[in-house]
Amino acid sequence: MSPATLEGMTRPRLPAGEEPALRAHLVTPRRLYSHHGLYVGGGRVIHYGGLARGLYCGPVEEVTLQQFARGRGIWVRTAAPRFDREQTVARARSRLGERRYRVLTNNCEHFCEWCLRGESRSAQVETRSAKPLAVLLAACHALSDLLPTLLRFGPEPDRTPTVC
Repeated sequence: MSPATLEGMTRPRLPAGEEPALRAHLVTPRRLYSHHGLYVGGGRVIHYGGLARGLYCGPVEEVTLQQFARGRGIWVRTAAPRFDREQTVARARSRLGERRYRVLTNNCEHFCEWCLRGESRSAQVETRSAKPLAVLLAACHALSDLLPTLLRFGPEPDRTPTVC
């Protein structure tokens, strides 16, 4: 995926093994959306877990760069932040454990923008709000992540061998 397809990217993909700058707004592609997080140093990223864990909305959490990327590339969104590095990281840490994820009003991009600029905004939502089909597809994608969990709640399949 090229940086042009990731909203607001002006820096190319982060080279493997390179450490981002403190408070870097990181973006990694998913199927129908881009996932956002803030680099807080020491190989760690704070992000909104979203709907990543079955039926429950994940919290704002601190994970490794590798966990954040999930095997995909990472880009750095470059835009002028309102807060300095320490303030931005402190703002991100102040929301650790929060469980108020909402795909259209409080997602991972809203979180990063609030930490960096004090404005809870999402270019993905704003762009896709004009395209209801894209929003519907993103919702279907989120539901597809839930399917394995939903299927586990059904009865166990009969594993008795059949004789023909």
